[in-house]
Amino acid sequence: MLLKRKIYNDLLKWKNDTQGEKAILIEGARRIGKSTIVEEFASKEYESYILIDFSKKDQEVEGYFYQYLNDLTTFFMMLQVHYGVELVKRKSVIIFNEVQMFPQARAAIKFLVADGRFDYIETGSLISIKENVKNIVIPSEERHISMYPLDFEEFCWAMGQQMLIDYIKTCFQKKEPLDRSMHNKAMLLFKEYMLVGGMPMPVIKFIENDQSFSVADQEKRDILSLYRQDIMKINTNYRDKVLLIFDQIPGFLSSHEKRVVFDQLKKGQRALQYQETFFWLSDSMIANMCFSCNDPHLGFSLNEDRTYIKCYMGDTGLLVSHAFDENSLLEEGVYKNILSGKLSINQGMLYENVIAQMLVANGHKLYFYTHYNQELHRNDMEIDFLLSGKSRVSYSIFPIEVKSSKNYTIKSLQKFNQKFHKRIGNVIKLS
Repeated sequence: MLLKRKIYNDLLKWKNDTQGEKAILIEGARRIGKSTIVEEFASKEYESYILIDFSKKDQEVEGYFYQYLNDLTTFFMMLQVHYGVELVKRKSVIIFNEVQMFPQARAAIKFLVADGRFDYIETGSLISIKENVKNIVIPSEERHISMYPLDFEEFCWAMGQQMLIDYIKTCFQKKEPLDRSMHNKAMLLFKEYMLVGGMPMPVIKFIENDQSFSVADQEKRDILSLYRQDIMKINTNYRDKVLLIFDQIPGFLSSHEKRVVFDQLKKGQRALQYQETFFWLSDSMIANMCFSCNDPHLGFSLNEDRTYIKCYMGDTGLLVSHAFDENSLLEEGVYKNILSGKLSINQGMLYENVIAQMLVANGHKLYFYTHYNQELHRNDMEIDFLLSGKSRVSYSIFPIEVKSSKNYTIKSLQKFNQKFHKRIGNVIKLS
């Protein structure tokens, strides 16, 4: 089953815009569907293609990069013979899959693009990790693009609900509520999306097995196991810290403030000691980091406080499987309670995580805001997410509060609006 993905149009735009003058590098977490989408694109948009999968460690092919880069005609001839594929000038593409596992191929992009005979697509995870860029010159002839789990719209496409998505968009543009029956249908789909997530294989298994959450859950647990194996391969002194944070993500998000409290991890620990840890989790795209912005009057990045961090899972479906063991999901009726909106514990962490996931997929860096009241000795203002306006002429702030239940207050939003009203574009409450 092939899933319709928005990134296909991004690849088409790259092909038409660059005309072979730049390679494209698709970054994404493991099992996100990078290989599938590039093969689909290559088969539909080119006369022929060669896919070199560096995860298979084919020493003969890797040897071509050492022996023949000074003679590209021979280099291409050897590839064609090895793979049994005829390449056609300006009508073929060569794919470097999991290019981080053979950095020399990435370094060769400069010469291959300059040669101009073919197009090049690279896919990879952990692209910026030190071990994967050591001793190579990063080519300027690359255009980078990030790939994320299926968003809700893509999930609805997979579920055959294109017309419902079109209806939602129409209502949003008109600022009209959905018809109640359509609203209920959309919310049920959204809850299914949170439970299954957007990793391609769990979505496919969910659909192909009569919408079985259990079958999808097993696929998600396989992915989580793969992520743990990747962490165990880290050959530096922060491997244990990465594993500790990864295992604790559901615990952080189920707490009231949802942020990482370093002193609770280990007595005397500080944020500075975990910088490489969060870089690895963020670069692997396993997790999305959200930093505190202590003065949103100016650019968020100028005032971010990296000692206060929230750590969200890159995919909410994976968070569900990460947070509950297999027995708990069934015996405690987690699926049923989430679908019916009756899960009293942990529901907030799921909704907040899925909003973080959507914001990141739309190109936003995550920031939150808290204000500590010295007189009350507690936080009296908490804003889940802050977005900045795109205009370079007037700087605008868009505070977002996420509410998982029907009973909620908006005191923090009101206080924030009062304090920063001159800078606020729109105040957004999602419930």
